[in-house]
Amino acid sequence: MKLYNQGATPVSVTSPVSFAGLIEKIEILRSTLRWASKLDRPEIEKLLKQATTLRDEVMGLSHKERFVQAAAAEPEAAAPPPEIERMPRERRQALMERSFIFEGTFGDNPRLLEALEIAEKAAPTELPVLIDGESGTGKELMAKVIHANGARTDKPFISVNCGAIPDSLLESELFGHKKGAFTGASNDRRGKFESAHSGTIFLDEIGELPLTGQVKLLRVLEAHEIQRVGSDEIISVDARIVAATNKDLRRMSQAGTFREDLFYRLSVIHVSLPALRERRDEIPLLVSYFSDEAAGMLRRAPVRLTPRLRDFLLHYDYPGNIRELRNLLYRLSCLAGDTADLPHLPQDIRPKPAALAVVGSGTSGAEIAMATSLSEAKRAASDEAERAFLERGLQEVGGTVAELARRFDMNRSHLQMLLKKHGIHSKDFRASRQAEAGKG
Repeated sequence: MKLYNQGATPVSVTSPVSFAGLIEKIEILRSTLRWASKLDRPEIEKLLKQATTLRDEVMGLSHKERFVQAAAAEPEAAAPPPEIERMPRERRQALMERSFIFEGTFGDNPRLLEALEIAEKAAPTELPVLIDGESGTGKELMAKVIHANGARTDKPFISVNCGAIPDSLLESELFGHKKGAFTGASNDRRGKFESAHSGTIFLDEIGELPLTGQVKLLRVLEAHEIQRVGSDEIISVDARIVAATNKDLRRMSQAGTFREDLFYRLSVIHVSLPALRERRDEIPLLVSYFSDEAAGMLRRAPVRLTPRLRDFLLHYDYPGNIRELRNLLYRLSCLAGDTADLPHLPQDIRPKPAALAVVGSGTSGAEIAMATSLSEAKRAASDEAERAFLERGLQEVGGTVAELARRFDMNRSHLQMLLKKHGIHSKDFRASRQAEAGKG
């Protein structure tokens, strides 16, 4: 099986699809092969070697060649000084030179690179790792990074969503059960810990685990032993534990809703993943990649984005992080024709059309009165309140956007997006302040 034609130029290299998208595809291939069960190990090793060769060739291209198209999609972003730009690139290059397996994570954000460097040091050890971060930031992917770079890479990787298991089935799911142990237990069943023996078990949403389950998990960490439900037999298990949460476990332990001793057992190595709004430099790369990915799955040409839609995607806060961005690009690719625009966004995040956003004082009542639904009336009232709040704030700070962002504890680019949405110009407030000072 030949993975690629060395004499041919990949279509994705010459098309508007970013090199980041090509790199991500290679990483997904590597990950898929690593978990493959229907191929013989020699064949998997051969394919992984071919994928690595292609990946190294692509990553050997200059940073400018790989990311220039995606970076150009951010017109307002000023180019960082060379010394600032060089540092993250050198850190990532150092990881690659040490044969680090990224498992699809890409980007030069310093906080992400810090997390990857911690993962690299933790991976060869047997120490438990706790990964925290908001929902959708890629915690399971980071767990796979740790597994893939450790000594257990060819052993099982078992993922468990602790928040999706009913309390009554938790012990059976984790530790297994004997036939007849309870109603419905028609056969002996291995639990997740037995399945992960000699490999890694990933406990996602560990903060959702009830206190009774926490006690049993603590025993596994201490004794490396389990008992199936309905059995007296002690079973030894050797599984590397990686846990993840989007909650503050330290605060939960102080409140008594999470065992403090379990928290300290799990967080020997602590990895924090930044939210996407804190990694905005990666958004153009992700938009480019997910657009290409969606086009491939939907068997269509990549959708084009209007400038105002691209501007929205670059400045939106993404409470659902990378998962939300991916879903948005799939939605746009499905609903739009050749070109996607703001109306193709979900209604609840769609910015108000410019024609309706610029409202003067006293017009909100008429707009609300003309609304055709309660939700439309609520949106009109909410927008007017938001506009008034911004105007009052700018008046107080003399039109200085940076000061207003600090006062509101807001991201400056998001604040600028809100001002643009309402047609508010900070210079008008600066002129007003200067006129008042002149009179004085």
